[in-house]
Amino acid sequence: MKKPTAYVFLAVLSVLMIYPLVWLFFASFKENSEIFGSLSLFPKTLSFEPFIKGWQGAGRVNYSHFFLNTLYLVVPTVLFTIISSVLVAYGFSRFEFIFKKFLFTLMISTLMLPKAVLIIPKFILFRNLEWLNTYWPFIVPAIFAANPFFIFMMVQFFRGIPRELDESAHLDGCNSFAILYRILIPLCKPAIVSIGIFQFIWTWNDFFNTLIYINSVSKFTVSLGLKMSIDTVAEVSWNQVMAMSMVAIVPSIVIFFLAQKYFVEGIATSGLKG
Repeated sequence: MKKPTAYVFLAVLSVLMIYPLVWLFFASFKENSEIFGSLSLFPKTLSFEPFIKGWQGAGRVNYSHFFLNTLYLVVPTVLFTIISSVLVAYGFSRFEFIFKKFLFTLMISTLMLPKAVLIIPKFILFRNLEWLNTYWPFIVPAIFAANPFFIFMMVQFFRGIPRELDESAHLDGCNSFAILYRILIPLCKPAIVSIGIFQFIWTWNDFFNTLIYINSVSKFTVSLGLKMSIDTVAEVSWNQVMAMSMVAIVPSIVIFFLAQKYFVEGIATSGLKG
C-alpha cells in the first residue's frame, strides 16, 4: 500500500473510531429531546445545564462524592500494583531459587483463566473475610501482585537490561534492593508508567467488579454512579448522563496523553526484549 493511500485509509479509520466520542461530547450540550430527535451532530443551543444538574447526582450523593470514592479506590490500587509487580518480576528475572521455572509457568498459566471462572470463588473468599462493601477486594490483590500480565511485562523488561550493571553495582557495595532502586527502576521507567496507565484506566472504568463487591451508595464509584443515574428516574435525562460520562472519561484521557511517550516506549521495548 502506497503512503498516500495508507494515510487516507488511516485518516478515515481514525474518524470512524473517534466519532462516538465526538458525538458524546456534543450530545452532552443538547436538550434531552434533541439527542434522539435530531440527526445533527451539533446542538441547536449550547447549554451547560446538563453538566450542572448531572453533577448533582441522584439523591443525597453527588458526583464529587463519586469521584472521591473512585480516587480512594484507584490510587492505592495503582501504587500497590506497580510496587508488587516490580518486586515479583525482579525476583523472577534476577534470582535463582527452587521451583523458579514451575512457579513462573504457574503464574503465566493464570493468564489463560477466564475471568468468569474466578468470580464466584473470589466473591466467597471476600465474603468470608468480611470485605464486601469495602475497597479491600481491589487493594489487597494489588499488594500481592495478583495481575500476571504486569509481572510478565516487567520480567521482559528486566531481561533486556544487561546483568553487568547489577554486577558493577554489587562491586560498588550495593545490595539487591539498592540495585533495584538505584539501577533498574530508573531504566524501567517506561514499563512502570505503562503499568500505571493500564491499571489506572482499568480500575477507573471498572463497572462489573465494583457492582459485585460494593452495594452501598455512599461508596459508589463513578461508573456505578452513572448507572444509578439511569435507574433512579422513570424518564432518563440522557443529556445529563452524557455530560457525566464525558467528565468521567477525562481523567483517563489526561493520564494517557501526559504519559504517552513513556507508554509507547514501555510497550514497544517490553515486547521486543526477552
